[in-house]
Amino acid sequence: MSVTEQYILDTYRAQRLGEPAPPAPGVRDWEVVRELRDHRRFRAVVAGRPARGRVRSVLARLLRTRPTPGPRPR
Repeated sequence: MSVTEQYILDTYRAQRLGEPAPPAPGVRDWEVVRELRDHRRFRAVVAGRPARGRVRSVLARLLRTRPTPGPRPR
């Protein structure tokens, strides 16, 4: 059963029972992404790691430690 078919079935059941219709598929996707981000930040703080800027600091560290290319051979 596809997501759309399940949504239609749930909407039909809610209508028959007099309940509010469920949200359409994809409506709350960004809310879930924000909650996941907040949860990861919380876990980082609990573990004693910085909650923000970890990707930038790793990239900066990698760029600093890479050897600079010398002159190109001709």
